[in-house]
Amino acid sequence: MKNKTLLPAALLGLALAASGLAAAQEYTAPPVAAKPAGGPVKGASYVVDPTHTFVMYEMGHYGTTTNRGRFSTKDGSVQIDAAGTSGKVDITMDISSINTGVDLLNRHVQSKDFFNVAEFPTGRFVAERIAFSGDKVAEVPGTLTLMGQTKPVTLKAVRFNCYLSPLINRQVCGGDFETTVERSDWGITWGLNFGFENKVKLLVQVEAVNVQQ
Repeated sequence: MKNKTLLPAALLGLALAASGLAAAQEYTAPPVAAKPAGGPVKGASYVVDPTHTFVMYEMGHYGTTTNRGRFSTKDGSVQIDAAGTSGKVDITMDISSINTGVDLLNRHVQSKDFFNVAEFPTGRFVAERIAFSGDKVAEVPGTLTLMGQTKPVTLKAVRFNCYLSPLINRQVCGGDFETTVERSDWGITWGLNFGFENKVKLLVQVEAVNVQQ
């Protein structure tokens, strides 16, 4: 518990420093390119960077278009085991931050019809194992808690990389992950009988900073 308390605070300082540099550069890319940094470090602790970590969802709408939304993360940690072949993940998501790009729709998906953020403002993804392919993360089997319900979910990596950030001079690892779930597993059933699909694709982008360098 001590690490879980200290790590988000450590990242906050790093994130603020990076944000300050970005602001000074008017959000342009830094003049120094990021350098490759191998794979995740054995036994290292990483803190999820909330400024580069989001969850997007895609849900079919009357068999025509796709409804999309995005919510932010509050904090999270990744611990790589001593062998560098597995690890643990714990990420808390800010469901109340959900944004579809349409204000009226935002209010609807925040209501009891969907995520009921008044009662369940956060979600959580926890994994006790990380599957590697060489020095890259291949998939992360874990559990997703939404609406007070916890169900198994496996996030599969579409891409993964580690680099030395030119902004904070620390190793950053992350990638894009995907999975498809059935929202009814979490009790989200509005619209199933008139055109809103049950299957939802989740697209997760995540970056985490090595705080032990």
